[in-house]
Amino acid sequence: MTTQTQHRTLRIGHSPDPDDAFMWFPLANFPRGSGPAGKTYTPRVDTRGYEFVHVLEDIQALNERSQSSDPNRMLEITAISVHQYPYVAKDYALTSCGSSMGDNYGPMIVAPSSSRLRLSDLTSPNIKIAIPGTRTTAFLALSLMLGKGSFNYEVVPFDQIIQAVVAGKYDAGLIIHEGQLTYANAGLQKLVDLGQWWTQKHGLPLPLGGNAIRRDVGPPGQLREICGVLLDSIQYALEHRGESVDYALNYARDMGKDLADRFVGMYVNKWTLDYGPTGRLAVNTLLAEAAKAGITPAIGEVDFIDPA
Repeated sequence: MTTQTQHRTLRIGHSPDPDDAFMWFPLANFPRGSGPAGKTYTPRVDTRGYEFVHVLEDIQALNERSQSSDPNRMLEITAISVHQYPYVAKDYALTSCGSSMGDNYGPMIVAPSSSRLRLSDLTSPNIKIAIPGTRTTAFLALSLMLGKGSFNYEVVPFDQIIQAVVAGKYDAGLIIHEGQLTYANAGLQKLVDLGQWWTQKHGLPLPLGGNAIRRDVGPPGQLREICGVLLDSIQYALEHRGESVDYALNYARDMGKDLADRFVGMYVNKWTLDYGPTGRLAVNTLLAEAAKAGITPAIGEVDFIDPA
């Protein structure tokens, strides 16, 4: 990638979900009623002279963007699945803030409550699982648990998986985001929580998603400065929870304020402010295990950008 310096307009990619909307609400810049629900928003924090342009796409699309053959499609800052990171580590560095960690909870495999399907049945050739994307960390965790290539699956947009399983199109579904809180309302049962499985196995949280910044955005000092703005945004959101949750409700499918607030609390918390030694160990452990299983390339120790 061609080295560039001093980017001042930064595209920040994130999923249209309450947790991402919550932590980046303080960077929202929508003039003249161009924001969600026709409202005007201006940044709540000092952006240090940067203009953040929000790009909302589901995580599978953002993963694909990060590995695009067209450099212009590669966002300056993007949410990314930890599973995807080994494929783009040469172009992106993980920021120390902005992570989504499953601390003894995470993506789930669900099936109809009327089903007699068991966890041990998932590797049967007759069973098909709907998954939200092959580079999601949820799919990586499932592959580590069941064995690479040991189960049948089909990619379905994450927000359509529950309905597809209820309709009988699939025997089971791998759910992420708010589906982890709403699946029972649709008449589904949980077969396994992959976050619990991982924590019981390793004694670590499951690192699901992170935020990555393109290495060519600027010199190391500038990357740290930008990371500082991102951290300020997350801190503001946590300190002004009410208005941040109100903004996040614009992206809360099938959730009222209480449930949206609960979901935000699951994935925007102390881990989001900084991975810390335990979170960084969790990332390196997951990617080392994935490389050992032949699922992802080996990249060695992951480097993180700390805030200035």
